[in-house]
Amino acid sequence: MADIVSLRPGEPGGILIREMAASGIVRLTLNNPPANALSVALLGALHAELDAIAADETIRVVVIAAHGPLFSAGHDLKELTARRSDGDGGRAFFVETMQLCADLMLKIAALPQPVIAEIDGLATAAGCQLVASCDLAICTDSSTFCTPGVNIGLFCATPAVAVTRAAHRKQAMEMLLTGETIDASTAKDFGLVNRIVPKQYLRQVIDKYAAVIASKSPEALRIGKAAVNRQAGLCVEEAYRVAVETMADNMLEADAKEGIGAFLEKRMPVWPS
Repeated sequence: MADIVSLRPGEPGGILIREMAASGIVRLTLNNPPANALSVALLGALHAELDAIAADETIRVVVIAAHGPLFSAGHDLKELTARRSDGDGGRAFFVETMQLCADLMLKIAALPQPVIAEIDGLATAAGCQLVASCDLAICTDSSTFCTPGVNIGLFCATPAVAVTRAAHRKQAMEMLLTGETIDASTAKDFGLVNRIVPKQYLRQVIDKYAAVIASKSPEALRIGKAAVNRQAGLCVEEAYRVAVETMADNMLEADAKEGIGAFLEKRMPVWPS
């Protein structure tokens, strides 16, 4: 059963739909037509849901999907433009909005659970940033991606943070400097997405991936995701130091004791966490 996350309690419809898709798997579906723009309201709804998910140990995997032909067109430019009449020309609101979005991307990285982006359609600007910020991304063969800010005089500086970390730097810069749209195959070559599937199989493939991940040790997933993100920006010596400490600490956890014991005893593990 899907839960509607609305702007106000009891409001009809909703800009974000939460669905318990299976045991331990939650789907968050962007529902802000026509372009699923990351308005302040939608960003706030995503923050609230991720906070609740982070505190819920029964949730193993999160899927972020979208309704409609666009995954997300990024920031709501009409919402931003409306604040140019503010006394400061809108600067305070611009900073607040961009920071709210940046904090969301950091929250996805810090979330204990793995996050999978499910893309069917166009992911542009901050929408592409959202895809790049997720741990995995699976798209349809008709999906497209771009960081087109340069076309309207607004360089995609905040999307660039996530995109340059997901894609190879020169390929990310190609997207950022040209503003051109790339197809799904190119996005996979660049490193933005993991897999491309036909539209009719997208949900099936996503559900399979989520179920496989959800079957693993939740303690190992939590520790591992944090360690990967922690070492990513370090030199190789420091990265190995973090990895050694992480694995030693992980060995002391109940899940590792059970998992290794089950492997040696040739049985399926029963995760205590």
